[in-house]
Amino acid sequence: MSTHAAAPLGGKILTPFFKALLFVAGLAMVALAVRFFQGLGAATAMSDGYGFGLWIAFDVVVGTALGCGGYSMALLVYLANKGQYHPLVRPAILTGALGYTFAGASIFIDIGRYWHIWKIPTFARWWNSSSALLEVALCVMAYIIVLWLEFSPAVLEGLSQGKNAFLKRLADTWGPRISKAMPWIIALGLLLPTMHQSSLGTVMLLPASKVHGLWLTSLLPLLFLINAIFIGYGAVIAEATISAYGFKRPRETALLGSMAPVMAALLLLFGGIRIVDILLGGRMGLAFAPTRFAFFFWLETALVLAPALMLLGARARASTAGLFRAALLILAGGILYRVDTYLVAYDPGPAWTYFPALGEMAVTLGLVAGEMMIYIYAVKKFPVLSAAPAAAGR
Repeated sequence: MSTHAAAPLGGKILTPFFKALLFVAGLAMVALAVRFFQGLGAATAMSDGYGFGLWIAFDVVVGTALGCGGYSMALLVYLANKGQYHPLVRPAILTGALGYTFAGASIFIDIGRYWHIWKIPTFARWWNSSSALLEVALCVMAYIIVLWLEFSPAVLEGLSQGKNAFLKRLADTWGPRISKAMPWIIALGLLLPTMHQSSLGTVMLLPASKVHGLWLTSLLPLLFLINAIFIGYGAVIAEATISAYGFKRPRETALLGSMAPVMAALLLLFGGIRIVDILLGGRMGLAFAPTRFAFFFWLETALVLAPALMLLGARARASTAGLFRAALLILAGGILYRVDTYLVAYDPGPAWTYFPALGEMAVTLGLVAGEMMIYIYAVKKFPVLSAAPAAAGR
């Protein structure tokens, strides 16, 4: 574990890679212009049968899970009292804040009457208290604010070390106040994802007659919550490995490897609950039918169980490459489960088909590019990552 304090990495912002991301974001802006000037019909492949598509299934449902790294690490650091993982918290919170912010942007882009979105948190007298979608919307909106508050100490530290006198006074004034309120902020940061990640599973219980039996279960809320936690850990390992390589930082192999038993347990728990639930529900025959549903079910299962078995072995835990491979499999399996639940397993009838339009894909890629650009800028300008020189590692 690196003992160096977080510090801005510095360096040039407009690198060739950053410029490539700008180009992708520019293409997304063109697609967004079509969406907002000509409507959803001109920019998407959505229909009356498929009222949601890539922007919800990936940008929101997957994007928020990828942003659960901060939530997953908080469970270890603050609930399990594993303070050795604290160096991983700040970059995970930044990734989470970006993931949730752009998921919120996707919701804004996806809804028809986007100009009314401000009414969701403010028109309380119109709330449907039994609506899972309302709970998701309110919790996501609140969690975006909480995540940026959790990340604000890094911004305030950076401003306090700058040359602008006004910003330094601002940081010196609000830094202690944020620190004093941090226990309450962290508590909300633990509560809100627990609520809305499980509710994302509840949402797919609503169109029950249209969801395939291999995914339809009353345990969807629990499965989505467990899924979000292990995706969060996978995202933390992937982010730590890529940033170590890209910014020539120390590799945190031992620290990341020590999380392996927790991750393996979650993966095995998730896979076990799914299989036992299908067996007890008498739906196992669906898994052996010659259908695309069975194919995706077994692919998900393999992608979840394979990294669990890898992480139980000492060799993978001691290797940066082994941990990274396991993290990629975790992300692939976790993401596929969410996309399958919302799109592949969802069948509104034989008259309806859906495949994302080019505009939808361009916007999604642009949002991902935007997240990466802000991440790069943040770690170079604010104390997020360790600035220690790169260390040797496997």
